[in-house]
Order: sequence, then structure tokens, then C-alpha cells
Amino acid sequence: MSFLDKLFSKENPNAEMQPLYDAIIAEGRRLFWYEEGAVPDSLDGRFDMIAAIFVLVLIRLESDESANQQASWLTELFITDMDGQLRQIGIGDMVVGKHVKRMMGALGGRIGAYRESIDDTEKLVEALNRNLYRGDEPNKEAIKFVATHLQQFHADLISTGTAEIISGTIPEISK
Repeated sequence: MSFLDKLFSKENPNAEMQPLYDAIIAEGRRLFWYEEGAVPDSLDGRFDMIAAIFVLVLIRLESDESANQQASWLTELFITDMDGQLRQIGIGDMVVGKHVKRMMGALGGRIGAYRESIDDTEKLVEALNRNLYRGDEPNKEAIKFVATHLQQFHADLISTGTAEIISGTIPEISK
């Protein structure tokens, strides 16, 4: 296939990342985050939990330079999904872009916060309080539950091969 064929192709290169994206969404929607972890079961709470899982997967993919393109495609899927979700809940075309831009800013902040804190439980609890619970800190057991399980997920991702992750096989967080 020539460069021009690829450029004007109707194939969606992001489709390669759909199984991984679906796995991230499924992990972020697991009930124990909302029950034992006291993540608010709301649109914002679900976004924040999915974003936490998404960020840890992105951090892992970024650690492998050969996966830079896939990390970009995965991010494009996230943006497209968030755009569609906003439209589905009735946000008008005129302001969807502003909302998506705000969400991407929040995602960027979380990447930095979780990257800096994932190996330090105390710092991670602070980052989760700001980003996942938005300052409305739950009981200490709940936030510790989330911190511990995200740290385990991160460790499991590190020991999982890049090709396996890209195929959509991410470690399942056990309760």
C-alpha cells in the first residue's frame, strides 16, 4: 500500500486499540471501585475512575517507545468516546468542544499526578483525593482500598508485555 493509499484510506487505525479501550472501560466500571472504594457513582465519578485506569495504561505504554503510536491512537479513542458521551447526554454541539478540552486538561493533570505518586501510597492517596474524589475524601479504608488496588494494577501492567496490553489483555484487578 502506497503512502497516498494509506493517507486516503477509509481504514481507521484507531480500531487496533478498541479492544484495549474496551478493557479499560470495563475495568473502570467494576462495582468494587464504587462500593468498597466509595468512588462516587455519578458521571463525574465514572469519568474519574476510568481516567485513573486509562492513565496507568498510558503511562505503561509510554514506557515503551515502540508503543508511542498506539498510545496516541488510544488517546484518540478516549477523546472520540468522551465527545460521543457528552452528545448522548444532551450537551449541545456548540459547547462539546469546550467540555472535551476541559476533560483532556483534567486527563493531562492526572497523568502527571499519578505518574509522580503511584509508587508512594501517601502521595497517591493525596492525588486520588484531589482527582478521583475531587476533594470530598471518603473514609480512610475506601481511599486506601483504591490506592492499593491501583498500585497493584500498575505493578501488574509493568510485568505485562506491550503486545499483550495492546491486544486488550490487561491485568484484572482482584478484589
